[in-house]
Amino acid sequence: MHFLEASLSRALGKAVRVDMSSPVSGGSIHEARKISTSEGEFFAKWATHGPDDIFLREAEGLEALRAASREIAIPRVIGAGGPSQGVPAHLILEYLFPATHAKRLDEDTLGRGLASLHRTTRATFGFDTPSYCGLTRQNNRESATWLEFYRDRRLRPLVDELSRRQQLNAADRDMYERLMSRLDTWLPRDASPSLIHGDLWSGNVLLTTRGPALVDPACAFTDREMEFGITTLFGGMPSRAFAAYEEAWPLPPGWRDRNPLYQLYHLLNHAALFGGHYGNDAHRIAARYAG
Repeated sequence: MHFLEASLSRALGKAVRVDMSSPVSGGSIHEARKISTSEGEFFAKWATHGPDDIFLREAEGLEALRAASREIAIPRVIGAGGPSQGVPAHLILEYLFPATHAKRLDEDTLGRGLASLHRTTRATFGFDTPSYCGLTRQNNRESATWLEFYRDRRLRPLVDELSRRQQLNAADRDMYERLMSRLDTWLPRDASPSLIHGDLWSGNVLLTTRGPALVDPACAFTDREMEFGITTLFGGMPSRAFAAYEEAWPLPPGWRDRNPLYQLYHLLNHAALFGGHYGNDAHRIAARYAG
């Protein structure tokens, strides 16, 4: 824990002593712990393998969400670093205290807050730096159109990677190429860049004493409908929260018809990360839209 003491001491400008640590759920990829120190409670996670810059990029995403969020709690970044001289890549955040089990998630605040967050916009699709969805590095180089960004920065890199690993045969690859050539049939031409969390499944929505909170972002400015690709796969938006979102800012007509196309990105990503049935699930969606 000496590296955590050193990182906290640099960030806070005073000597910090770590007295105790305890595991926190959600550390399936990285070590995740609540740490009790001479300066209070913090959340820390670190990794001895994986991309060197993963926590630096996560910190940037959290800061972007924190600057934009009005109702949803986003933890403050205390310190972040890549691996150096035996010190692992790590991230230290303020600790958001869990609410009691008797308290329910404020679903109205979650829905309204997400709609407000999505109103944060800019001129182009993308983000100032890469981001990570799991361990997958996302190319966020700016694009003027949503079609170009989703096709070339999201779908194509995963199709290329799965092909390289021979997880797609020639027929599969042809099908995905047909799909990507027909995306303009399905994707909205008038989409505006919205800041999204990017990995908004149920494990990244917390019930805290400050209300609903979001962690582990994979931020970018995208069509806001993309946010719901993963929530409709793995939860994260309870029905009342979604109703509150729709009341605050209704989604465009036809979004449910497009939703499987945004699920497709996450299924391809899970196929690359975990294998299993995700590739077959992605294939079924792609075949539906490829024509």
